[in-house]
Amino acid sequence: MDENEIAKEIVDAAYKVHKTLGPGLLESVYQKVLEYELHKRGLRVEAEQPIPVVYERVHLEVGFRADLIVEDKVIIELKSVETIHPVHKKQLLTYLCLANKRLGLLINFGSFLIKDGISRVVNRL
Repeated sequence: MDENEIAKEIVDAAYKVHKTLGPGLLESVYQKVLEYELHKRGLRVEAEQPIPVVYERVHLEVGFRADLIVEDKVIIELKSVETIHPVHKKQLLTYLCLANKRLGLLINFGSFLIKDGISRVVNRL
């Protein structure tokens, strides 16, 4: 599967989770449920994956963690907030650059309509 096919599955799973649970829960709840839903669909998912900063060829663990990485290709950054701010997209783009990935999805489960809470962030895609 390429990044776009994986993203389609992720978006479909996010719609199902949001429709079932609705907005307003903690981010950690959505993370576990979305991880479960993606596993159920046969996708390989890594949760809380560390993303090191490489400085002068030294890998430094500085506390960056991707919420979910699907099929080692797509990073998912989850939020459960009223409003997504530009800094959230910048955070995901930084993760994409550091992890050398091309596509990320910022998913805000705090949105009344999940379609308004999903943003694609690309890095050289």
